[in-house]
Amino acid sequence: MVTDFTRIFKALPRQFYETDTITVARSLLGMEVVHNSAQGSTSGIITETETYTGLNDPASHSYKINSKRVSVQYRQSGLAYIFLIYGIYFCFNITTGKAGSPEAVLIRAIRPISGIELMKVRRKTDNIARLANGPGKLSQAMGINMSHYGIDLTGSELFVAIPQNTLSFEIEACKRVNIEYAGYAKDFPYRFLLREKA
Repeated sequence: MVTDFTRIFKALPRQFYETDTITVARSLLGMEVVHNSAQGSTSGIITETETYTGLNDPASHSYKINSKRVSVQYRQSGLAYIFLIYGIYFCFNITTGKAGSPEAVLIRAIRPISGIELMKVRRKTDNIARLANGPGKLSQAMGINMSHYGIDLTGSELFVAIPQNTLSFEIEACKRVNIEYAGYAKDFPYRFLLREKA
């Protein structure tokens, strides 16, 4: 029997994503991302995010570029921006800020909560610690792909919600990874990690 998580969780409202991108990236930590698919439902606590501030950020895909690939970033906030890396891995981002300002938050890692057996099948591993500890891994584990490009994250298929069990944690800010091409922007402290308190 497939669990419909929309009966348990309520998607965050669009207003959550309409504030500045750094605030959104930090606020997403500890939230639960949920995907209801034909295969089953999966969810996980967001433990790592990265900020990309568009026109002011040489690391952003939308920096000085307005192409079909990044078109969703110019629309309203709270939409999924999906892109492919290395030709095989999908990365899940959320558009933020005001319409016309191409900014987004990359969801880099989650802690699996529900649908873990399905995640194991998708990832072809029983190692829970490595199921979703990277952007490509979490997309594969949760069944997120290019078919989700532009999907409204305030809906009921793919969304972020307040978890049933809240965590006590601190936020660590550090440099983003794999953006050596970005010049001075490679040192921006735009990567945020959830560190649970003892």
